[in-house]
Formats: sequence, C-alpha cells, structure tokens
Amino acid sequence: MNSQKLLTIILGIVGVISTIFLFIIMNAGDQAIISGEAGGGAVDTFMYISYIILFATIAIVVLFVIRGLFTGDIKKTLMSVGAFVAIILISYILSSGTDLDLGQFNSKGLGITEAISKNVGAGLIAFYILGFLAIASMLFSGLKKISN
Repeated sequence: MNSQKLLTIILGIVGVISTIFLFIIMNAGDQAIISGEAGGGAVDTFMYISYIILFATIAIVVLFVIRGLFTGDIKKTLMSVGAFVAIILISYILSSGTDLDLGQFNSKGLGITEAISKNVGAGLIAFYILGFLAIASMLFSGLKKISN
C-alpha cells in the first residue's frame, strides 16, 4: 500500500470522526456549547482532539513538503517560494496602514496600531493578487486546452 492510499484512508477516517463529533456538539444546543457542557463536558475534549489533528496535519504537510524538496526540482521550488515572498513584499509596500480611522477601534480597547493596520492591509492585498493569479492561471490553462 503506497503512502497516498494510506493518507486517503486516514483522511476519510478523520473526516467521519469529525462529522460524528460535529453532530454530537450540534445536538447539545447553544447554551450547552457556551457553558462548555456539550456531551458531558466534551467540548473541551473535542477542542483538544481538533488541536491534535491540526498539528498532526501540519506536521504531515511539512514532512511531505520537505520530502518533495529533496526529490523534486529544487530550482523550481525556490523560484516559486521567491515569487511568493516577492508578492508578500510588494503587498506590504503597497499597504499604507492609514486607510481608516483607528480611533474607533482604540475607543473600544482593541489597541489597533498603524503597524497592525498595515499588516492586515498587506494580507488583503496579497490575497487579492494571489486570487487574481489563481483565476488567471485557470483561465489560461482552460483556453490553452481549448485551443489545442
């Protein structure tokens, strides 16, 4: 059994277990969820399980990325990472951080600074650029397939 098939089976099992947990929590009701008593105090348990699954997933992704780096073409990988870093850098440069009145947020005690505003703006701009590039690459690929 190859690793792809094994990961697909594990992913299916985790998905079924997660769905069962979701229904248990949903059937407990809103008030029980707010007080943390859903399923006999199981909300905290389910949260810890979800944290474990999240960290396991991140670890598996990191391992496969590292494995892919050493088995694949390192030049293409570094070019892709460089392009991503360039997009993030361009987004940060384009973001001003002074787009909105921070007094509204600070009067509520949120402590939003211009640096935080600039980071959020940079993240939004990066999201827009990457989204546009994803849509453009799908359109280009589709048009290329149609023309051939």
